[in-house]
Amino acid sequence: LVWKGCRQSLGVDDLWSVRKEDSSEEIVAWAEREWKKYNNRTKQKMESATFKKSRKIGTDTAEAEETEVLLQSEHSQSGPLLQAFWSMFGIYFLLSTLCLVICDVFLFSIPKILSLFLEFIEDQEAPSWHGYFYAFILVLLACLQTLFEQRYMYMCLVLGLRLKTAVTGLVYRKILIMSNASRKAVTVGEIVNLVSVDVQKLMDLIIYFNGTWLAPIRIIICFVFLWQEAQMKHKDERATLTNAILSDIKVIKLYGWEKTFMEKVHAIRRQELQALKRSQILFSASLASFHSSTFLIAFVMFAVYTLVDNTHVLDAQKAFVSLTLINILNTAHSFLPFSINAAVQAKVSLKRLAAFLNLEELNPESSNRNTSDCVQASIIIRNGTFCWSKDTSPCLRRIDLTVPQGSLLAVVGQVGAGKSSLLSALLNDLEKMDGCVTMKGTAAYVPQQAWIQNASVEDNILFGKEMDERWFNTVVDACALQPDLESFPAGQKSEIGEKGINISGGQKQRISLARAVYQRSSIYLLDDPLSAVDAHVGQHIFEHVLGPNGLLKEKSEEVFRHKFLSGILTSMTVNMIDSLVTIILLRSFTLSRINNMGLTRVLVTHTISVLRQVDNIAVLVDGTIAEIGSYQELSQRSGAFAEFLQSHNTAEENARSGFPAYLRATGLPLCAYIILLFTCQQGVSFFRGYWLSVWTEDPVHNGTQQYTELRVGVFGALGVIQAVVRFVSTAAVFLGGVLASRKLFLQLLWNVARSPTVFFEETPIGNLLNRFSKEMDAIDSIIPDKLKSLLGFLFNLLEIYLVIVVVTPKAAMAIVPLTAFYAIFQHFYVITSCQLRRMEAASRSPIYSHISETFQGSSVIRAYKDQERFILKSNCLVDENLRICFPGAVADRWLATNLEFLGNGIVLFAALFATIGRTHLSPGTAGFSISYALQITGVLNWMVRSWTEIENNIVSVERAPWTLNDKLQGQVWLTEGRIEFRNYSLRYRPNLELALKHINLTINGKEKIGITGRTGAGKSTLAAGLLRLVEAAEGVILIDGQDIAQLGLHDLRMKITVIPQDPVLFSGTLRMNLDPLNQYTDADIWTALELTQLKNFVADLPEQLEYKCTDQGENLSTGQKQLVCLARALLQKTKVLILDEATAAIDVETDLQIQSALRTQFKDSTVLTIAHRINTIMDCDRILVLENGQIAEFDTPKQLTAQKGLFYKLMEESGLA
Repeated sequence: LVWKGCRQSLGVDDLWSVRKEDSSEEIVAWAEREWKKYNNRTKQKMESATFKKSRKIGTDTAEAEETEVLLQSEHSQSGPLLQAFWSMFGIYFLLSTLCLVICDVFLFSIPKILSLFLEFIEDQEAPSWHGYFYAFILVLLACLQTLFEQRYMYMCLVLGLRLKTAVTGLVYRKILIMSNASRKAVTVGEIVNLVSVDVQKLMDLIIYFNGTWLAPIRIIICFVFLWQEAQMKHKDERATLTNAILSDIKVIKLYGWEKTFMEKVHAIRRQELQALKRSQILFSASLASFHSSTFLIAFVMFAVYTLVDNTHVLDAQKAFVSLTLINILNTAHSFLPFSINAAVQAKVSLKRLAAFLNLEELNPESSNRNTSDCVQASIIIRNGTFCWSKDTSPCLRRIDLTVPQGSLLAVVGQVGAGKSSLLSALLNDLEKMDGCVTMKGTAAYVPQQAWIQNASVEDNILFGKEMDERWFNTVVDACALQPDLESFPAGQKSEIGEKGINISGGQKQRISLARAVYQRSSIYLLDDPLSAVDAHVGQHIFEHVLGPNGLLKEKSEEVFRHKFLSGILTSMTVNMIDSLVTIILLRSFTLSRINNMGLTRVLVTHTISVLRQVDNIAVLVDGTIAEIGSYQELSQRSGAFAEFLQSHNTAEENARSGFPAYLRATGLPLCAYIILLFTCQQGVSFFRGYWLSVWTEDPVHNGTQQYTELRVGVFGALGVIQAVVRFVSTAAVFLGGVLASRKLFLQLLWNVARSPTVFFEETPIGNLLNRFSKEMDAIDSIIPDKLKSLLGFLFNLLEIYLVIVVVTPKAAMAIVPLTAFYAIFQHFYVITSCQLRRMEAASRSPIYSHISETFQGSSVIRAYKDQERFILKSNCLVDENLRICFPGAVADRWLATNLEFLGNGIVLFAALFATIGRTHLSPGTAGFSISYALQITGVLNWMVRSWTEIENNIVSVERAPWTLNDKLQGQVWLTEGRIEFRNYSLRYRPNLELALKHINLTINGKEKIGITGRTGAGKSTLAAGLLRLVEAAEGVILIDGQDIAQLGLHDLRMKITVIPQDPVLFSGTLRMNLDPLNQYTDADIWTALELTQLKNFVADLPEQLEYKCTDQGENLSTGQKQLVCLARALLQKTKVLILDEATAAIDVETDLQIQSALRTQFKDSTVLTIAHRINTIMDCDRILVLENGQIAEFDTPKQLTAQKGLFYKLMEESGLA
């Protein structure tokens, strides 16, 4: 494999297949069984302890408190997880430990042979074959030690890869069954850290664990633990915020918030690096103390031996055999800091992993598919009370709902009324507190915010099903996707960016709908599916998909949406106002006729015109039925339904090179200072060894040696100086690493944040998360540590070469060729190793992308019962990564074994030449040379491995985009808001067709412009061009006479307010989401909330403005998130406002109130309103109608209506003409 890697570029097919016993299928299934067994056993013990404790206390209050404490402690208990791993891998680990014990037996045999060899050197009468025999025995023992040590390392690495597979599989499966409360408690960034950083800590422990009992000195563990805990906490915070920024980078760019959010990340990063700095200084002190402890042992031993009794002579045999034993002890001690560090970090990681795996899961019994209860109905909810988590109040109360088989159920209500919550209850995504839910048949689900995979259009629609060309084309045509596919560069094979970043909101929603239709399910759960499409496309989809003659005419469907088409016959409607449910039955479709047709459909809509056609309406207030009757009866009463009806009637009438980059980031003066320190350290070490050699050769007079006190004093002073210099040099390397890490992270952060949107369309978020987690962890910790090791071993090697060549000059004849072989082996290995490292990094990113994608779309995956397919894909991705990791681990062992054999060759030649030249060699100089030669195997081995590790990990520096071409920031210029397009054209990528073609128009300052057109006409693209999210293909845009291409992006976007199509909230307080730059007072914020109808909602929250929004704002409804975005825009009050389908997820009444507020607050601003709801833009000064990226019409609403052109057709389709 290494030879092939030197001759050609390696591909995955060149590597060995994953062994069955190492595959995800075997390992993860085993891990799941063991985890469940030990975790359930622990829970049973805790429940038993809780019961006994409560009986002793004897009060209900005390019982509740005790239970709560136990439940809290359960999440952080790592015992069951550790037991599960030990049950799986314990025997294999013990076998590896046996190899290490045998290795140590050979290791400690070497000093005995050295003692015999020095006796031979001193005894001039001994036959020469004794010397040759001892030399060969010395090398044989060293080779046997090498073989068993490398076997131990190999077994540890295999065990580490199996552990990595098990953890990744457990985490991924947990994502698919997490409850909503758990999803709010954890973020994608934290999950990625679990399967990257924390897994690596556990793998490190396997290698270093035996050092804790082979060298059982426990020092500084408490201090390291505290600092390590803090460092991981900051790492999680950074990962969470970084993931939020990368996920919603388009919105951050729209508002020009890059600098603000980068400063937030940088603030957390500073805290993380501060903790890292303290940890590195402590680690440097521990290394220096451990290395000094071996000297201290030698110093105390030699001093006591010579000073206590003058007749004790320190000869070469005693000194250098003792020194060899002490060097063995030094090796054991050198592992101890790493062992302690690895144990502490692994304990923290294991605790975090256990806490994640113990998070609350969905109850599979909340909903069942028992068809015996569904003879005449597809969906039944009996006395159902639901909440989002166990510690929150119910969001749906005592719901009794029966959806007959073959019926269409429509659900309407105001923002936050609970419409989507009802759908989540059917999907088993809510916590069921009481009642039962029964569904008959398979279900397909279209969420309100479309979930799109980073795959081709075809794969998104097929969603794991086999291709049926005829049915596929039928579905695509019915969902109005055919024109879009024709415009895509590769048609249905075109790749969609992560989260559908490179397609419009309408296209995303229609692909999501097509996915559901293609499944041919029996129940369709559709959450506001037509809000992102225009009236014409909505009409097409209803006729061909949802209506009586649509593709779903023989299916059961449940449609949850705000916007619908007037005149549609609905067999059943549920209307929700603060958990109020209304059931409506159609006159024209009796239940018997509906059942005969097989149509079961449930629809959420704000359209009231269909309600007169129903038979009966049942009204539930706070989850209980308050009134029931016909439309006429209920409208005459002054109940909740009448109020809802009145409000809606009113509304409807109205490298690149890694090394130089890293060294520059560290600072060249500091690099020179570090080299000087290591030179001084090794110089002191050389003189200490030389001084010992001279000491052993002191003549003996009357049974004593002269100058013993001087020898002891100088030997001790040199040791102290070396310890101080070792600490300073090690700390300098680590602190230089912190400086480099800070600079490189800032460069990466700023360059990624300021990259064009095309970069994010082409780069999966998993790649970026990999850079900010695993790659940055390598720059933080691995590179400084390996650089320290490389410098230490390099200068130690130079010292050893100097000693051997000075003592036995003939040994240079062997050292030169052996060193050349070292270089050859290292060259072969590094070429292959770097390829494997790059391949491994590339194979790691899809795992993170898949985890992120699954976390966002878990409800869709569960709705389709498609968990197994996603688990299988996860297994394949992990196995692909393992297939690359395993050869890398084996190549490491190959290199180590060959290097140690070559090092043993140097020992052999040093011993042979000492045997040949023993007549003119003193035992002291011979011992000096041989004892140093015995070190060369380990030193050369670890030096080359350190160098290789640096080369492998310097890829982390190379892979980051360190350069960016900035444009100069423009000056503040926007005063009127006049916008002019001159022959403006735009394309998203160089190889695509023009999305906007030769746009010429002028928008006057303070003018209110409505922009409409069919889905994909170029409406959102026009806004993207205005904000320079995509640069112009030709032509210019002028704002107040200034070419925006000559302005700084930050300056441009700060002067334009955008309310995007997809509402985005960040993890943080409500205040932070409304005012990220801290520019406005509380009074201003409350005013904005009042104008957007959110004041009462926020006032009722427990912390009000300090209310914590979860990642992506998942604890707010889509409509509420959109209103928060509107409030944010009201606070900014810029001269140009762009509304991109800003009220699509809001009911008509609230929409009109907000439009009125916008007209008042932005009366002096230019407002561009992109909308599918024609009534939303009817009061604009002029209306721009786009078609196929060109201007079709541009005039006042009155003139366009009189022309009876394209705009008039849109009005007709919306029921306004």
